[in-house]
Amino acid sequence: MANHSSFANFVVHSMTMKILYFLSILLLFTSCYEKERNCADFKTGTFSFTYTIDGVEKTGKFIRTNDLNIDYYENKVDSASIRWINDCEFIQTKINPKSKSEERAIHMKILSTTDDSYNFEYSLAVPPTNKKKRVEKGTARKIK
Repeated sequence: MANHSSFANFVVHSMTMKILYFLSILLLFTSCYEKERNCADFKTGTFSFTYTIDGVEKTGKFIRTNDLNIDYYENKVDSASIRWINDCEFIQTKINPKSKSEERAIHMKILSTTDDSYNFEYSLAVPPTNKKKRVEKGTARKIK
Protein backbone atom coordinates (compact mmCIF):
# COMPACT_ATOMS: atom_id res chain seq x y z
CA MET A 1 0.00 0.00 0.00
CA ALA A 2 2.88 2.38 0.78
CA ASN A 3 4.24 1.77 -2.73
CA HIS A 4 0.91 2.76 -4.25
CA SER A 5 0.78 5.97 -2.22
CA SER A 6 4.30 7.11 -3.17
CA PHE A 7 3.57 6.42 -6.87
CA ALA A 8 0.38 8.54 -6.63
CA ASN A 9 2.32 11.34 -4.92
CA PHE A 10 4.95 11.16 -7.68
CA VAL A 11 2.25 11.45 -10.39
CA VAL A 12 0.55 14.41 -8.63
CA HIS A 13 3.91 16.13 -8.10
CA SER A 14 4.90 15.53 -11.72
CA MET A 15 1.60 16.94 -13.04
CA THR A 16 1.86 19.95 -10.73
CA MET A 17 5.38 20.69 -11.98
CA LYS A 18 4.24 20.43 -15.64
CA ILE A 19 1.35 22.82 -15.00
CA LEU A 20 3.60 25.30 -13.19
CA TYR A 21 6.15 25.09 -16.02
CA PHE A 22 3.43 25.72 -18.64
CA LEU A 23 1.98 28.66 -16.68
CA SER A 24 5.45 30.16 -16.23
CA ILE A 25 6.13 30.01 -19.98
CA LEU A 26 2.68 31.49 -20.72
CA LEU A 27 3.25 34.31 -18.25
CA LEU A 28 6.68 35.04 -19.74
CA PHE A 29 5.27 35.44 -23.26
CA THR A 30 2.20 37.44 -22.27
CA SER A 31 4.10 39.80 -19.98
CA CYS A 32 6.56 40.64 -22.77
CA TYR A 33 3.74 41.52 -25.19
CA GLU A 34 3.20 45.23 -25.62
CA LYS A 35 0.86 46.86 -28.11
CA GLU A 36 2.66 48.59 -30.95
CA ARG A 37 2.88 52.36 -30.49
CA ASN A 38 4.58 54.32 -33.26
CA CYS A 39 3.11 57.57 -32.02
CA ALA A 40 5.54 59.86 -33.88
CA ASP A 41 3.88 58.78 -37.16
CA PHE A 42 0.64 60.40 -35.95
CA LYS A 43 1.84 63.70 -34.48
CA THR A 44 0.86 65.67 -37.59
CA GLY A 45 -1.47 65.11 -40.54
CA THR A 46 -5.13 64.94 -41.56
CA PHE A 47 -7.25 62.35 -39.79
CA SER A 48 -10.76 60.97 -39.65
CA PHE A 49 -11.86 59.60 -36.33
CA THR A 50 -14.59 57.76 -34.58
CA TYR A 51 -15.41 58.54 -31.01
CA THR A 52 -17.98 57.43 -28.51
CA ILE A 53 -19.87 59.77 -26.25
CA ASP A 54 -22.45 58.33 -23.88
CA GLY A 55 -22.51 55.09 -25.86
CA VAL A 56 -23.12 56.76 -29.24
CA GLU A 57 -20.42 56.34 -31.92
CA LYS A 58 -19.73 59.41 -34.08
CA THR A 59 -17.30 60.37 -36.87
CA GLY A 60 -15.29 63.56 -37.44
CA LYS A 61 -12.16 64.91 -39.14
CA PHE A 62 -9.21 66.94 -37.88
CA ILE A 63 -5.94 68.45 -39.04
CA ARG A 64 -3.06 68.46 -36.58
CA THR A 65 0.22 70.37 -36.73
CA ASN A 66 2.92 70.30 -34.05
CA ASP A 67 1.03 72.83 -31.92
CA LEU A 68 -2.48 73.17 -33.36
CA ASN A 69 -5.53 70.92 -33.79
CA ILE A 70 -8.46 71.91 -36.05
CA ASP A 71 -11.55 69.71 -35.57
CA TYR A 72 -14.41 69.32 -38.06
CA TYR A 73 -17.36 67.51 -36.49
CA GLU A 74 -21.15 67.81 -36.39
CA ASN A 75 -21.01 70.74 -38.91
CA LYS A 76 -18.70 72.71 -36.61
CA VAL A 77 -15.07 73.85 -36.81
CA ASP A 78 -13.10 74.07 -33.60
CA SER A 79 -9.46 75.01 -32.99
CA ALA A 80 -7.25 74.06 -30.08
CA SER A 81 -3.65 74.50 -29.09
CA ILE A 82 -1.76 71.33 -28.24
CA ARG A 83 1.25 70.72 -26.04
CA TRP A 84 2.97 67.35 -26.36
CA ILE A 85 3.89 65.67 -23.07
CA ASN A 86 5.70 62.82 -24.84
CA ASP A 87 5.41 61.10 -28.24
CA CYS A 88 2.08 59.49 -27.28
CA GLU A 89 0.34 62.08 -25.08
CA PHE A 90 -0.65 65.71 -25.36
CA ILE A 91 -2.81 68.34 -23.68
CA GLN A 92 -5.37 70.10 -25.87
CA THR A 93 -6.88 73.47 -24.95
CA LYS A 94 -9.58 75.24 -26.99
CA ILE A 95 -8.43 78.55 -28.41
CA ASN A 96 -11.83 80.31 -28.28
CA PRO A 97 -13.90 78.55 -25.60
CA LYS A 98 -17.57 79.48 -25.54
CA SER A 99 -18.30 78.22 -22.03
CA LYS A 100 -16.59 77.35 -18.75
CA SER A 101 -16.63 73.65 -19.64
CA GLU A 102 -14.84 74.35 -22.96
CA GLU A 103 -12.06 76.13 -21.04
CA ARG A 104 -11.02 72.81 -19.49
CA ALA A 105 -7.97 71.18 -21.07
CA ILE A 106 -8.25 67.65 -22.48
CA HIS A 107 -5.60 64.97 -21.99
CA MET A 108 -5.23 62.79 -25.13
CA LYS A 109 -3.31 59.52 -25.08
CA ILE A 110 -2.47 57.23 -28.02
CA LEU A 111 -2.90 53.65 -26.78
CA SER A 112 -1.89 51.60 -29.85
CA THR A 113 -1.07 52.16 -33.53
CA THR A 114 -1.28 50.37 -36.87
CA ASP A 115 0.13 51.45 -40.24
CA ASP A 116 -2.60 54.07 -40.80
CA SER A 117 -4.57 54.42 -37.56
CA TYR A 118 -4.37 54.66 -33.80
CA ASN A 119 -6.60 53.96 -30.82
CA PHE A 120 -6.77 56.71 -28.23
CA GLU A 121 -8.41 57.73 -24.99
CA TYR A 122 -9.17 61.18 -23.70
CA SER A 123 -10.33 62.77 -20.49
CA LEU A 124 -10.23 66.10 -18.70
CA ALA A 125 -6.63 66.97 -17.90
CA VAL A 126 -7.78 68.09 -14.44
CA PRO A 127 -10.98 66.26 -13.53
CA PRO A 128 -13.37 67.80 -11.00
CA THR A 129 -12.52 66.64 -7.49
CA ASN A 130 -16.09 65.66 -6.64
CA LYS A 131 -16.66 63.45 -9.71
CA LYS A 132 -15.30 60.16 -11.01
CA LYS A 133 -12.76 60.57 -13.82
CA ARG A 134 -14.53 60.02 -17.15
CA VAL A 135 -12.42 58.44 -19.90
CA GLU A 136 -13.70 58.16 -23.48
CA LYS A 137 -12.08 56.14 -26.28
CA GLY A 138 -11.89 56.36 -30.04
CA THR A 139 -9.98 55.51 -33.21
CA ALA A 140 -8.32 57.92 -35.63
CA ARG A 141 -7.27 57.01 -39.19
CA LYS A 142 -4.60 59.04 -41.00
CA ILE A 143 -5.91 60.34 -44.33
CA LYS A 144 -2.86 62.44 -45.37
